[in-house]
Amino acid sequence: MATAPAASMRSLDRALDVLGVLEDTRQPLRLSEVARRADLHVATAQRILNVLVERGYAAKEDSGYVAGPAAVATAHAFLVNNRLSQVALPILQELAATTGLTASLFVRVAFSRVLIARVQGRNPLRYQLPIGEKLPLTLGAGKALAAWLPEPELRAFIDQFTPFTRISGEQITADALARDLGRVRDDGYALSLSERVLDVIAVSAPIRHGEETLGALSVSGPHSELAEDDRPRIINEVRRAAGAVAARCP
Repeated sequence: MATAPAASMRSLDRALDVLGVLEDTRQPLRLSEVARRADLHVATAQRILNVLVERGYAAKEDSGYVAGPAAVATAHAFLVNNRLSQVALPILQELAATTGLTASLFVRVAFSRVLIARVQGRNPLRYQLPIGEKLPLTLGAGKALAAWLPEPELRAFIDQFTPFTRISGEQITADALARDLGRVRDDGYALSLSERVLDVIAVSAPIRHGEETLGALSVSGPHSELAEDDRPRIINEVRRAAGAVAARCP
């Protein structure tokens, strides 16, 4: 029989799994679908959802369950208190002004990246990426975070998420992703074109503090706005900005 602390931790793990399911969905989910995605018995999922609804971390609509308003308050508390976003904001503003591109700050959450700050460039992108959006590590700025994963974690990441197809139609195998991430480590930046959104180019660099990767800075814009002969300047600006953020973080 599990001890009380072990059982409590298992219950917490399950509740966080359910929260993760609600975070990742773009539409209300029926109870049975929440249970399936969280790999839980329906009765267990129901008990967890009842508590989450009571606490405001989930909400029940006619068509199913969605994340609740308490999650917004938690996200706000993070943004207000997070040293990285406070330090990075003026540097993002300078980077957007210097490059004319949209500047973004991402942090890693497990095998995903989350946008925590963004400053629009001169010509905003056609799509709006909201703060808190969760995106893959396999594409764009995600590679500037994934490249420095410890070796066992890096191998597990590559095995779990390959093969996959970029929006351009390019098929990426495990070996191809490993080579790509190796180049990012060697070069200190990631250059991406039409990986997640067609005709969008991005330059990203990790924010490295000692052996720790705190986040990644990225600039992005339409491919037509970043001439090939201007790429070295943009790369240097992004790497300089990432270094400036790292230097100001404790």
